[in-house]
Amino acid sequence: MTSLGFIGAGTVGTALAVKLSERGYPVVAVYSRSISSSERLAGQVNGCRVCHSAQEVADAADMVFITTPDAAIGEVAASLRWRRGQMVVHCSGADSAEALEAARSQGARVGVFHPLQTFASVAQAMENIPGSTFGLEAEGPILSVLKEMVLALEGNPVVLSAQEKVLYHAAAVIASNYVVTLMKMATDLWQLFGVPRRDATRALLPLLRGTLNNIENVGLPNCLTGPVARGDVGTVEKHLLALDEAAPDLLPTYREMALQTILVALAKGRLGEEEARQLRALLTASIEEQIPELAVLISQG
Repeated sequence: MTSLGFIGAGTVGTALAVKLSERGYPVVAVYSRSISSSERLAGQVNGCRVCHSAQEVADAADMVFITTPDAAIGEVAASLRWRRGQMVVHCSGADSAEALEAARSQGARVGVFHPLQTFASVAQAMENIPGSTFGLEAEGPILSVLKEMVLALEGNPVVLSAQEKVLYHAAAVIASNYVVTLMKMATDLWQLFGVPRRDATRALLPLLRGTLNNIENVGLPNCLTGPVARGDVGTVEKHLLALDEAAPDLLPTYREMALQTILVALAKGRLGEEEARQLRALLTASIEEQIPELAVLISQG
């Protein structure tokens, strides 16, 4: 079976090395600028030796994973001697295989192997990898090898072109990283009425899990709920006034998210065109324009 080497022993590199080793792939060499990171990885993989240079890894393995920070991938690839037919892979979500052009020019076969997953720690990464989608960019024999690896990890491969990689990664950031930002914004609001962030997070997590469950089981766009989905203009107006008074920094984000949500609500079919027009007008108007109407709405309860 193809022997593997890893240059870079951070969270992604360590998790992939351990999981691929468990699936029968021989991980034979690792190098990291941090000797302790290399030793940690090697300590979890039978037969893996700690190397004292990246070139030692390149000399030892049939396929080399460059799992350094993205900015260093091209520099590492250009600094090493590669064999014709050897396979060189990086795991960046946004960078294409062009980052490995220096290896390709020496006759190596290059590709991208990106686990579409969030890795907060090595242990969490190893738990999350099985069942994940993997973004692949490669051609010819190396693509077949990478697909086999994905299947060995119980994952789902999606093949991308170099041009598609950045949009693929932007989608991942929206779906993962920005959910964290939205939770931070939500718990900030709870602190304004005296609930500490930890307690607010605990209170909101069941709601978030319920939303994810609805996305999985009901699907888009039918899983959408809330005031925009039902055309509740009055509630959205009240939100805008309350945010303007208590957390004006959140207003632009709330407005943009609500405007994007109108499109989902229309696709669901419960929101009428006239309600959608009213919501758009409300969300694009200045808060000063809304205050007289809001006063009436609030007085009416």
